[in-house]
Amino acid sequence: MTDRVATIGIIANPVSGRDIRRVAARGGISSTEDKRNRIARAVIGAVAAGARHIVAMKEPFGIASGALADLRLEAELEILDVNARVHPSDTERAALEMKKRQVDVVITLGGDGTNRTIAKVWPEATLVPMSTGTNNVFPSLVEPTVAGAAAGLVANGFVDIDLVAPRSKMIHLGFADGSEDVALVDAVTLVNDFVGNRMPVDPRNLRQLLVSVARPDTIGVSSIAGLHTTCDVSEDAAVLVRCGDGGRWTNSPIAPGLYRNVPVLEVTRVGLGEEIDLVGPTTLAFDGDREHQIFAEEPVVAVVRRDGPRVVNVGVALSEGASQGIFFSDSVADPVLGDSSEAGGV
Repeated sequence: MTDRVATIGIIANPVSGRDIRRVAARGGISSTEDKRNRIARAVIGAVAAGARHIVAMKEPFGIASGALADLRLEAELEILDVNARVHPSDTERAALEMKKRQVDVVITLGGDGTNRTIAKVWPEATLVPMSTGTNNVFPSLVEPTVAGAAAGLVANGFVDIDLVAPRSKMIHLGFADGSEDVALVDAVTLVNDFVGNRMPVDPRNLRQLLVSVARPDTIGVSSIAGLHTTCDVSEDAAVLVRCGDGGRWTNSPIAPGLYRNVPVLEVTRVGLGEEIDLVGPTTLAFDGDREHQIFAEEPVVAVVRRDGPRVVNVGVALSEGASQGIFFSDSVADPVLGDSSEAGGV
């Protein structure tokens, strides 16, 4: 046990799960009210596991403030104003401010893209990523109540962080002009495409896929690799897939409710630190978002390293906490609905 104040951050992408891909495919819509409810449940779980300071990003939709408004908690509740404008830079600013404040664990609500934004500016963060986005390989579908409890256990130092929250893999990309970028799950080259396109990928346009995680039960382009081979989050490896004319047709779930045949030419396992040349001309997509246009004479080098954010394994964290008796007490006081007159408020 420790006397330090465990601090949990909350970053919710207000527009995750609400873009045009819901029209083009059949992805579920994550409403503002649903996100408020998830945050409330996660905070209750975090406080039950000992968290005593909650810092939540303010955004124009009032998701976090609405979630915390009616809770009576034995914890200090703080709304962090980063002058949000419903832009990815909102998440960046919130992550940097939480890093400055040395927030112990951040609960995120979003998809792969939301967590990638955090990883770009704070790769040392410890995250509990809850899925509300379109591409959801990095975050997990987990009940927020127990996800919050796992965050509380880690924030308090009740469990071994190396055991319950190992560093994730991250794809690093270096460009000809010396600039760099990162992806958490997949980096993809596409022909006949363009930056900013939000529609599901056309399988005929896929050329190279470098994925840090390959499983057959995921959604998005990483599922293409996962149908040929597996590469778990714990494995020090990645998978490179080449696609194009003459490839073996692979019927893949490239978006929610959308299977498409992808012509796969070759699937190769690559090691951490191994350099991969991504060939132009191409549009580069990172974790589902097309962000760079590359010309033929511009080499791009990709390499996968295990230097991404720590990701809390909720099940392992709770098992460790239970085995140590963290949830046992001789008192009947309820940490969430207790009688304390010092309960925090917003």
